[in-house]
Amino acid sequence: PMTIEEVQQLGIEQLDFVYVTGDAYVDHPSFGHAIITRLLQAHGYHVGIIAQPDWKNEDSIAVLGTPRLGFLVSSGNMDSMVNHYYVSKKHRDSDAYTPGGAPYKRPDHATVVYSNLIRRKFKNIPIIIGGIEASLRRMAHYDYWSNSFKRSILLDSQADLISYGMGEKSIIEIADALNSGIAVKDLSFIAGTVYKTKDISSLYDYELLPSYDAMTAEKIQYAKSFKIQYDNTDPFNGKTLVEPYPNGVYVVQNIPQKPLSTQEMDDVYALPYQRTYHPCYEAQGGVPAISEIKFSLVSNRGCFGGCNFCALTFHQGRTIQVRSHDSIIAEANQMIQAPDFKGYIHDVGGPTANFRRPSCQKQMTLGVCKNRQCLFPQPCPNLEVDHADYLTLLRRLRALPGVKKVFIRSGIRFDYLLADRDDAFFRELVEHHVSGQLKVAPEHISDAVLEKMGKPGKAVYERFVRQYNRLNEQLGKKQFLVPYLMSSHPGSTLKEAIELAEYLRDLGYMPEQVQDFYPTPSTVSAVMYYTGIDPRNGEPVYVCRNPHEKAMQRALIQYRNPKNHALVMEALIKGGREDLIGFDRKCLIRPRKDAHRNAAKTSADGRRGDLKSGKKKTIRNVHRKKGKG
Repeated sequence: PMTIEEVQQLGIEQLDFVYVTGDAYVDHPSFGHAIITRLLQAHGYHVGIIAQPDWKNEDSIAVLGTPRLGFLVSSGNMDSMVNHYYVSKKHRDSDAYTPGGAPYKRPDHATVVYSNLIRRKFKNIPIIIGGIEASLRRMAHYDYWSNSFKRSILLDSQADLISYGMGEKSIIEIADALNSGIAVKDLSFIAGTVYKTKDISSLYDYELLPSYDAMTAEKIQYAKSFKIQYDNTDPFNGKTLVEPYPNGVYVVQNIPQKPLSTQEMDDVYALPYQRTYHPCYEAQGGVPAISEIKFSLVSNRGCFGGCNFCALTFHQGRTIQVRSHDSIIAEANQMIQAPDFKGYIHDVGGPTANFRRPSCQKQMTLGVCKNRQCLFPQPCPNLEVDHADYLTLLRRLRALPGVKKVFIRSGIRFDYLLADRDDAFFRELVEHHVSGQLKVAPEHISDAVLEKMGKPGKAVYERFVRQYNRLNEQLGKKQFLVPYLMSSHPGSTLKEAIELAEYLRDLGYMPEQVQDFYPTPSTVSAVMYYTGIDPRNGEPVYVCRNPHEKAMQRALIQYRNPKNHALVMEALIKGGREDLIGFDRKCLIRPRKDAHRNAAKTSADGRRGDLKSGKKKTIRNVHRKKGKG
């Protein structure tokens, strides 16, 4: 229910929870609010949804009355600041999670604003915040948009608890505890939650982080704190973390919730979702985000890829969780029955499509390694590479009546793909699952930058390209690779940006889209950006913060675009690479004719000025001789 009338029609006297979200209400398992509310409903709780309330009006938060157990608050599927702003900090002109794509329907820092609104209206009601915004801001963090170091969102929001990560297990434990009569202030024992306290005497085996004051005073303390947090994101070997604040307040992060088993994942995705947006949005043109996921299938969760600019380690974790084939096939059969299904399944995947198993078996009992990545800088000797299960799933989906094509549009981790000695999956990927072009994410080609990104070296990507082209040739296909590239990531100077431009020149390719590095909370790369320190080893790292230099680095990737000519020219001169300006085939840009003309004009004006100056001097000399000054 979204209105009090709907609550009454259902015969509900009082809702147990009211879920406040910054997104429009879409009852689909790709939306966090749908999963959490359906799961609570399956456990016998009555939940109502307030979607995109008017944050300037306190009454908008009370339209469903007072919930019996508490409010649940989320900014939506995205961090509200990422949702609102480009990396340039200019406001986006549309919002895919709002009816009709309209912007400005949620506030900046939505979780904080909604929670404070609730706290003003309902003084003593429990508030539990969750979703990606709360999850990634659960401890003190750098906020790019205000260029400031912020406290835990738990304190700024005045909430009682954070349910961080994916939250299915923790939210049910929270609900059951509150329902049993336990006060929210006493909920200090639930995995996957963060709480505040003034007494940590009962804690044991915990890590004490640098204090908020210490981190504010010295950025290196934040880098140290983040490294400890990063090393404790695993439910099997992670420790409780304690972050001290002024006035004797502590923010305590319990260990993460354990990953869902396959059966638990299946149960979550078998809940009775309507699989579309609420009918009340129809008149406004619906919710644009549904078009991206309506005919896509989630097959896994988690990622052991370890990219430093990605927040998945903090939110979903490094342990892979998968759905069974039968669960995915059942959802596909539901999808096929939709009247607007045209025979194309748009995606079968997750954060990384070709991860369908833990990177090694010990993860499920001992947890992921704290000081070693599974794929970086090279694949771990213990890495178990096997695409057989994923391949079997794809074959079953392709064989379903009514399915013409099954695409893979989630990220493919190409270094993991190359580590598989059996090329059966790679071959069938090229043959059956590419829609004319395959999108991959090398991100850069300078090994110095790739090291800071936590990505495989340039040679690995080039080997993948050769293999992809060879398979296309063998199969008689003309399919292309579309590489995602990132500009101005920490570690990238103009030298590395020019190196990338030269690579694209030799490739004969100019990307239509370029991602300028975006420092989102709780990523290794954002810590580098803020502190100028690599938290992995404490070493200094170059950071491009100047907006003009960022523009130059971005322009170099798209150097063929005439609009970028002046920026590219300036970058090449500043980078000492004027050899790349000219008419040789190795040059990136040519000097413009008007530049020659302007130079000639400037030179001619200079000569004329000299002549005029000479004439004036002569006249002055004549006047002096005549006694006229």
